Amino acid sequence: MTGSLDNAALHHATVEAMTRRHFLGRTTCSFGAAALAGLLNDALLAGDGLLTHHAPTAKRVIYLHMAGSPPHHDLFDYKPLLNKRHGETAPVDCYADRSAFVKPNAKVLGSPYTFEQVGGNGAWVSELLPHFKSIVDDVCIIRSMHTDQFNHAPAQLLLHTGHMLQGRPSMGSWLSWGLGSENNDLPAFLVLVSGGKKPSAGTAAWSSGFMPTVHGGVQCRSSGDPVLGVANPAGMDRSLRGDTIKAINTLNHMQAEQFGDPETLSRIKQYELAFRMQTAVPEVMDIADEPADVLDAYGADPGTSSLANNCLLARRLSESGVRFVQLFDWGWDVHGTNPSDDLMHQLPAKCEQMDRPVTTLVKDLKQRGLLEETLVIWSGEFGRTVMNEERNGSSYLGRDHYPGCFTIWMAGGGIKGGTVIGSTDEWGAHVHEDPVSVYDLQATVLHAMGMNHERLTYRSQGRDFRLTDVHGHVRHDFF
Repeated sequence: MTGSLDNAALHHATVEAMTRRHFLGRTTCSFGAAALAGLLNDALLAGDGLLTHHAPTAKRVIYLHMAGSPPHHDLFDYKPLLNKRHGETAPVDCYADRSAFVKPNAKVLGSPYTFEQVGGNGAWVSELLPHFKSIVDDVCIIRSMHTDQFNHAPAQLLLHTGHMLQGRPSMGSWLSWGLGSENNDLPAFLVLVSGGKKPSAGTAAWSSGFMPTVHGGVQCRSSGDPVLGVANPAGMDRSLRGDTIKAINTLNHMQAEQFGDPETLSRIKQYELAFRMQTAVPEVMDIADEPADVLDAYGADPGTSSLANNCLLARRLSESGVRFVQLFDWGWDVHGTNPSDDLMHQLPAKCEQMDRPVTTLVKDLKQRGLLEETLVIWSGEFGRTVMNEERNGSSYLGRDHYPGCFTIWMAGGGIKGGTVIGSTDEWGAHVHEDPVSVYDLQATVLHAMGMNHERLTYRSQGRDFRLTDVHGHVRHDFF
């Protein structure tokens, strides 16, 4: 076996396996019909914009999620009132609806870091992000994000899947299902994790949910085998591996014809993709062949696991046609219970690890002419409190979770650089103008990729689902 199964055979097996119920379910909306056509003929997914509702401004997405959520007061949302009132009892309306650890008499916490106005729009940026200051004119800073989830896992799931509970397809899965990959030898949706652990939501944050599993995120590693199981087992060469997969898929086709389960067809595609990935993935994941000056600019170290390596890999994967690259970096949950999660030790350490490679990623994409067609998003899952947490009397500085407002930024993919959207009140506790919900962000990302979030639906369990559920408005002012 040297490639995919014969297209005619796959076409025949697909038609034979597609039950009447599944066919009708998938074709109740025009986009479902297009997806079915994609299953019948991969060539329909090869061109630009063939399955889009309107002209896209972006071809691919790189989502940088700082898991645990950075404190907006200390990075992007300068609030001098906090320093002026530092140590005083915080006003009642600065409290979250549900506050896990902050007590009613909690004290205002001024930021221990200085801010500077930079860029053509005079955006305030913390001293902790010296590299980021150099790309302010390329990014859109959104200070008025808000969510309705207070804890990490539900907030991460809401942000990435549109629902606080497990079981829904993630944003990358929606794009994979709707648009496919630009590279037939690589998955449309790849995930890279750093910080020593997965996000609180776990693999559900990049699950395909009720969609075929081929649209789920494939986790890659920046050290060791890039994908678990991609290497041939001992005693098996590529030819034997190909023959084995061919034999397995012959049985899968027989099962599909007998039982009519579309998931069997998904399994066939996964086996074939995995075989092609054996050659494509090691090549694109090997950052050792990058020039020394590029490695230095990112702060990357081949063979290790780091956010810097993952940022460089994100550029390589996007450059190779991966539709959605998701980076999760754990360690931003700054409660202040000890030096490993406080504002004075952990936050500067995380910023130092993040600032340089993320800034370089944007610059690298721009220098290569890729930024204009690659949408880069940086965010946490919620904000942090105005008050010092002081959990159990801790003397370390830290902020509790806060859903009322937080800051994210976006760049490339048609997004208007050098802009600041929205604002919070003088405490940084509530959105003051231009509120942007999680659903608005999702609708806007899909819009940038050429899709109408209200028309992009998938039928499951007797009803149509969409990423934004019944919510969301496209923020045209971002473009």
